[in-house]
Amino acid sequence: MSVPVKPLPGDDLDHVLAHTRELWLEARGQSFFITGGTGFFGMWLLESFAHANDALALGMRAVVLTRDPAAFAQKAPHLTGRSDIEFVQGSLASFGFPRGRFDHLIHAAADTSVWTERKQADGVIENVVAGTRRVLDFAADARVKNFLLVSSGAVYGRQPADLTHVSEDYVGAPDPLLSESAWGEGKRVAEHLCAVHASRQGYSVKIARCFAFIGPHLPLDANYAIGNFIRDAWRGEPIRVSGDGTPQRSYLYAADLAIWLWTLLFRAPAARAYNVGSDMDRMIVEHARNVSDAFGVGAPVHVARPPDPTQRVTRYVPAIDRARNELGLKVWISEAEAIRRTMNWLGRPTGSPCKRHLAPPESYHETLLNHERR
Repeated sequence: MSVPVKPLPGDDLDHVLAHTRELWLEARGQSFFITGGTGFFGMWLLESFAHANDALALGMRAVVLTRDPAAFAQKAPHLTGRSDIEFVQGSLASFGFPRGRFDHLIHAAADTSVWTERKQADGVIENVVAGTRRVLDFAADARVKNFLLVSSGAVYGRQPADLTHVSEDYVGAPDPLLSESAWGEGKRVAEHLCAVHASRQGYSVKIARCFAFIGPHLPLDANYAIGNFIRDAWRGEPIRVSGDGTPQRSYLYAADLAIWLWTLLFRAPAARAYNVGSDMDRMIVEHARNVSDAFGVGAPVHVARPPDPTQRVTRYVPAIDRARNELGLKVWISEAEAIRRTMNWLGRPTGSPCKRHLAPPESYHETLLNHERR
């Protein structure tokens, strides 16, 4: 039996509530249906939902779809023991519809293993589409008013080297001849299905194109670079950068992510997509050095190979002007602070002595590796 994970830090939940309080007041007594509620994104959505419900006495309720309610009950009893959150068992493509009407639906479930674990892309598009169709059928049955689709920056395809920040108006697309394009292609189809269905059924759909993030519950051994860097430093090993360290990336802290997602659900206009992420870009090797600095002990950073001056820099960085200007969203928590908070939640204060081969506590490490991903 696995040991339960820690609840999210109270400071983080207070931060989310401080920037969403007025939104929650308008949701008093309303109901939510959430897919993907037990993974990285989902844990932040559920805990911030519960925190707002308790702090403001809103009488809201949420129903969460999960493949294995019993396993999640072991992982997060502080959530499964609540009366305002119900967990129902089912697979995304064939779940039974809960009875009743729901005001809001968040579709955040997805299998990202095609890139997080370098699995084969076979069936990815079909699974994304089948799951989205089932959720849309439920949205019509439950007569939802608001629908938030958690999509991905992968819908833009490979970001041109001379485009420092990709905006929602960029008309690029994944290369259909590459197997790694399956995730982005699937999400493009999902966005289209949602837009068409919402128009026909008369509800409001909003789309969050999510980029890269850091925070508690981020898997440490999946193909998330910042998580890998934290894992290496935590174990007292050199921080390993695969490649030459020059790709440009940016990371948004998960507490800010929760603020963005709730704001999009409640405030974004219908049939509009928003990039979700940080626009504070830097090279991957600089992110690795930030993790090293956060430990305060100068963990060495090993880069696999030197930069090739003949190769153009690769980027995966959003422009967030639309979210900033239309919804007042921004990056509140810096990357350095995000790393510090993540490490503290994991149970190791930053700046403490770093012993070689020191591993994270087994229970938390195993939970992070095995939980359902966004």
